[in-house]
Amino acid sequence: MKDNRAPISYQLPAMNANGIDAGLLERWALHYLGRYASSAENLRRVLARRARRRLDGDRETLAEVQVRIDALVARCRESGLVDDAAYAGAQARARLRRGQSLRTIRAGLAAKGVGSDDAAAALEALREEAGDPDLAAACAFARRRRLGPYRRGAGDRVKELAAFARAGFSRDAARAVLACADPDAAEALARGD
Repeated sequence: MKDNRAPISYQLPAMNANGIDAGLLERWALHYLGRYASSAENLRRVLARRARRRLDGDRETLAEVQVRIDALVARCRESGLVDDAAYAGAQARARLRRGQSLRTIRAGLAAKGVGSDDAAAALEALREEAGDPDLAAACAFARRRRLGPYRRGAGDRVKELAAFARAGFSRDAARAVLACADPDAAEALARGD
């Protein structure tokens, strides 16, 4: 069957000499923020990476584009599109539910460019919401990995302690979870009962 439709012609936006203008950067930023939550530093890194790929190593032009990126990120912060404190809080809660230790959460937030003050505030909010967030995360970790009270059959206690240690949990938290007789006891431990 023959396709009788006319070909679609795309009109590219007018670009400046280096190929990246403020409008293109804004479209990149809005597209990224439409799909992912982000910190300001992470958005800056994403935009810089895309610009580097497009410019193919032109360092002088990249320096000019970096100034535009910084201005765009500042505008995103002022307009509320990017809020590091809210991002840190949401990420910390989500990571805690997945069973990540507070150390791992702090490292993950630092890797995404969240400042130490915002990360500390997010972790403090976790401590206020739950009695011991590290213990609750250890219980969630054990449930996901089927360790301790969640395992099927006999398990190797040394290997299970090592798994907790690699995940960033303290020995006390690991021992407390592994000492639980059944999943209900672990859930009670996570709630702080």
